[in-house]
Amino acid sequence: MNEISIENLAETTRNDFPLLVNKDSSTTPFIYFDYAATSQKPYQVLKALDNYYSNENANVHRGAHQLSARATQSFERARDITARFVDASSSNEIVFTRNATEAINLVAHSWGDFLISEGDEILLTVMEHHSNLVPWQLLAKRTGCLLRYIGLTPSGELDISDFCSKLNQRTKLVSLVHVSNTLGCCNPIAEVVNIAHKSGALVLVDGCQSLAHRKVSVKELDIDFLVGSSHKLCGPTGIGFLWSREEILDQIPPFLGGGEMIKEVFLDKSTWSDLPHKFEAGTPAIGEAIAMGEALNYLDNLGWERIQGWERQLTRHLFQALNSIKGLRVLGPSPDQQLDRGILASFTIDNIHSNDIASLLDASGICIRSGHHCCQPLHRHYGLNSTARASLSFTSTIEEIDNFYEELISIVNFLNQHN
Repeated sequence: MNEISIENLAETTRNDFPLLVNKDSSTTPFIYFDYAATSQKPYQVLKALDNYYSNENANVHRGAHQLSARATQSFERARDITARFVDASSSNEIVFTRNATEAINLVAHSWGDFLISEGDEILLTVMEHHSNLVPWQLLAKRTGCLLRYIGLTPSGELDISDFCSKLNQRTKLVSLVHVSNTLGCCNPIAEVVNIAHKSGALVLVDGCQSLAHRKVSVKELDIDFLVGSSHKLCGPTGIGFLWSREEILDQIPPFLGGGEMIKEVFLDKSTWSDLPHKFEAGTPAIGEAIAMGEALNYLDNLGWERIQGWERQLTRHLFQALNSIKGLRVLGPSPDQQLDRGILASFTIDNIHSNDIASLLDASGICIRSGHHCCQPLHRHYGLNSTARASLSFTSTIEEIDNFYEELISIVNFLNQHN
């Protein structure tokens, strides 16, 4: 690699992540290449989680005592951080959920059940994660709406011409992933939004694979819904968020009923809290939300140019290594075809099952994923049952890629000799 001016961000961040540095020297070397499934967590996030349970553990919003007031302040500060992270106009536009899956289900129920009717259409893509397929399939069963699917180009990118041909006046929503967790392609969201809005359709973006790797501004993209998941963002599990414009959230009914989301309750009726609490029934994941806020601050403080610069170099090095292996095929566009593609590679190797690849790499201390990555329709589109996937982060190193490549070559040679 010749781009010596690019900062090796791994050198300045790896020591922040206990799982990457607290390794027993007597064990096999450890390489974590499964960031698309879940990210590692820095000390700053773990400390925030511990601090809440150690020093601020109380329920939020309704308590009159000082401990509850401190917990509420920290919890709502996390909402403010999340709003700034996605460039929202107000923290009232941030709804905390368990994860991105719940956020999509919230939209499908609260917005979909309220505004979608028989004959309406929702546009999805064949590259979607199951979380952005199943909720809409259930909505179609409830309402009689029609689901249509945008296809792919030969390079594994969104087919804009197919999108335009399927978009029509009956289309009420276009829901798509920002960065595919299997193809790695970065979808042209701004272009999709411009076209969709001219037809009167709203746009939902699944940001799970993009939010940890690039700056995402809901204002610049001009989208209508954005979902994210903390555990992909160096934060804890069990917390995610939905962003939408206040006028949309004001219009639609609650998702779940119970405590927290009410203003007044009578035996025969109830009234709802103001935004965003109308959508947050029950005791929330308080400590997890606070720790997610710390994770978002951590990413912001690193700087997106630094993150993207280093990750682009890692992606190119990964592809150079994989493309040199005979019989190996990577799905989706290459870094030369799409500069902003995700820092991952899903691949197949002739006559070798992806599970065998993952298992043998694991025996050498290298963690990758194998399977359909919750994208069964996409794999069927390519005539595949599964792929192996290596997904990296700004904490990854060139040396780790080289070690992964060498082990992979060894596995290929071993299995070919025994086939």
